[in-house]
Amino acid sequence: MAFDRSLKIAPSILAADFANFGAECRAIEAQGADWVHVDVMDGHFVPNITFGPAMCAALRPHIKGVMDVHLMIAPVDPFVDAFAAAGADIITVHLEAGPHIHRTMQAIRSKGKKAGLAINPGTGLDAVSQLLDTTDLICVMTVNPGFGGQAFLSSQLAKISSIRQMIGDRPIHIEVDGGVTLATAPLATAAGADVLVAGSALFKGGTALQPAAYGENIRALRKAAADE
Repeated sequence: MAFDRSLKIAPSILAADFANFGAECRAIEAQGADWVHVDVMDGHFVPNITFGPAMCAALRPHIKGVMDVHLMIAPVDPFVDAFAAAGADIITVHLEAGPHIHRTMQAIRSKGKKAGLAINPGTGLDAVSQLLDTTDLICVMTVNPGFGGQAFLSSQLAKISSIRQMIGDRPIHIEVDGGVTLATAPLATAAGADVLVAGSALFKGGTALQPAAYGENIRALRKAAADE
């Protein structure tokens, strides 16, 4: 998985048809998605429950490209091995989810996976600067995590810009997750993001059996992001 800062569109399957996940993953990739974003929630760290390693393992054969797994769980360390074994290419953990985040990032990389660091809207950047050498991706939450369909928090744009300056020429992706639409995508990319996670904005209007709308939505988002 060579580093490439060109724009990546990563549909969140949280907005897909839960009864048809395999077909949904195949459909969004066929329609132009770069990565598939899998939101794992535990009902403890965030106020929602989604799925675990077994679901990721079941999805893996249906995803040809990058499986981008976002762990909104605490404690997270006991589950790193299971999600690595399930086939995640990127495992993103929250700065706020454990007391020894540096150790967690090391554990992810020790499994041959890319290590992502997610930060909530209320989290500052002091600790992030200490973790850059163990980080492959920084996920800036532009909503409070837990549910899809929330409005983009424009207060986080300055944070994205600060991270972009902080990482310099390091091979670290900046991912934006939450409230990404045609209106907010260009704001995020102008600030320095190169991976856009979107759920309802990409899945609206289509189904796995009639996926043309997915492609239209992906192309529209890519165009909007490029017209920053």
